[in-house]
Amino acid sequence: MNVAHDPDAGLAPAYVAPAQACDAHFHVFGPADRYPYGTDLRYQPPYAPLEAYLALARRLGFERFVFVQPSAYGLDNSCMLDAMRGMDPAIRRGVVDLDETSMTDATLAEWDRLGVRGIRVNISPVREKEAGLAASMLPRIARLAALARELSWHLDFLTPGWLTSELMPTLRELPIAFSVAHFGLFPAKDGTRQRGFTDFLALAADGSRRCWVKLTGVYRFSKAPDFADVAPFAQELVAAAPGQLIWGSDYPHLSFHDRVGTIQLYDMLGEWAPDAAARKRILTDNPARLFGFA
Repeated sequence: MNVAHDPDAGLAPAYVAPAQACDAHFHVFGPADRYPYGTDLRYQPPYAPLEAYLALARRLGFERFVFVQPSAYGLDNSCMLDAMRGMDPAIRRGVVDLDETSMTDATLAEWDRLGVRGIRVNISPVREKEAGLAASMLPRIARLAALARELSWHLDFLTPGWLTSELMPTLRELPIAFSVAHFGLFPAKDGTRQRGFTDFLALAADGSRRCWVKLTGVYRFSKAPDFADVAPFAQELVAAAPGQLIWGSDYPHLSFHDRVGTIQLYDMLGEWAPDAAARKRILTDNPARLFGFA
């Protein structure tokens, strides 16, 4: 990716990654002439090929990888799936976006063999509160949950904090595993006692082992210098639901790419979870359980 400023330049990770550490949430972007973008462009898509990502991942010591379909490609998962095909199947998985009404059994079976293990439910993180949106999503969520259940996949939610809150009753009743990106996107400035986050924390810690929280995308819900106001959220999650947390870089950080570095974000996990055993759980053990790494 060509950028004027590389926040990772010259940096080394603050701690050694555990064996088989997994980046559980990142994106790749190929040449625009080969992989055309969809119509719902929330940002200017960068050129961020797999090779550039893996060069950075090697610096961090990651050995397992979970591709996530970015919104820029809409329902066309070709770029991500092609990148997955170029890697050892034992070390990579994927999360797709799809139209459940037009999928064929053959395509789903092929994707499952390729390593797809999740389906995105993707609403823009900056979408303003909209009456009725949560209710309008429920039929599709039910269809996707039924599809995911047949395949032993999970659902992967990206929703602004207000919408995460409104979907809480649905999440509590989902009969399958699901992940929620970016800490649920509750505004960090409102603190950990805000109603939405306390409900979310309770859901993650309810013992069902269905709700997974992605410790990702801090720049999407924090306005504080160095994202210091995120630490209390992370620490409460680590204390309450250590077996339900996974970490992802959210590479290439899209509109934040010139201000936020992957190594900086990785180092923050060391501050949230200073115990090496806790980090091993988050980086290795938990993603192995969710994504089926051997």
